[in-house]
Amino acid sequence: MTASSYSFKSAFKSLAKEKWINILSTLTVGSSLLIITLAVFFLYNIEFIANHLPERFSMMAYLQDPISQEDTQKIIDTLRTRPEVLKVRYISKEEALLELKQTLKDSTHILEGLDENPLTSSIEIKLRKEFVTPATTSRMATEIKKMPGIDTIYYGERIAEAIHMLKRSVQNISIIIFLTISLGVVFVTYSTVKILFYRKKEEIEILKLLGATGSFIRAPFLIEGGVIGLFGGILGVAGAFVFYFAVTYRLSMVIPMLKTLIFPIGVLIALPFVGIILGVIGSAIAIGRIRLW
Repeated sequence: MTASSYSFKSAFKSLAKEKWINILSTLTVGSSLLIITLAVFFLYNIEFIANHLPERFSMMAYLQDPISQEDTQKIIDTLRTRPEVLKVRYISKEEALLELKQTLKDSTHILEGLDENPLTSSIEIKLRKEFVTPATTSRMATEIKKMPGIDTIYYGERIAEAIHMLKRSVQNISIIIFLTISLGVVFVTYSTVKILFYRKKEEIEILKLLGATGSFIRAPFLIEGGVIGLFGGILGVAGAFVFYFAVTYRLSMVIPMLKTLIFPIGVLIALPFVGIILGVIGSAIAIGRIRLW
């Protein structure tokens, strides 16, 4: 029998013999990984929304009245050369009034009695997503305001700050949750393997007398930790599927908006592998702290 086959045989034998503690550990690991999955699920959807918010963000440059068509075109051409700018759209006075009437809908009587169009021409400036930050929008607003022919500029400073803060918060929360729960999984595996090690102390003493190396003795425990993590990950995936089904098919009947939630399939595929890695890490820490010689 080769060393690797012995390690796997010994590991699975130990898992079957100490089934209750291993089942409990697997359930604990599965619950922890499920929490990570659900956290990623919600944070993924929040970040998805946050990433699409910049697409709706725009700056409005209001032109001086009157302004020639040539001067207007110069401003548009200058804006299009800027690396931060994705799209530029000119809005005439007539278009602005039409959009205002469409916005007011049933309240168009407010505009009755106006002898002339009170609105000014403007330029809508769409920025690239990576440039929708408070610092960039503030700098651009200052620079554009200095251009000849620009009267005022509105750039929604607080909106840009809110988008930036939301994305930063989502990233930070994701890291904190993942690290916290991962440490919990490692600790569970660590404690389980340590208990199993002491229960097999006599067997290990015999192996040492027969000349077994430290790596030969440690291998079954590392495999056990990996198997616990693997099945914990599978349980986490199963729990995530049940949760997603409950949210999108059951609760969506009451709250239709929940149908738009997206589940990151990559997380489900990666979860068992994450469980194996965390399980092996916990086992390695547990065995590494125990002197075999």
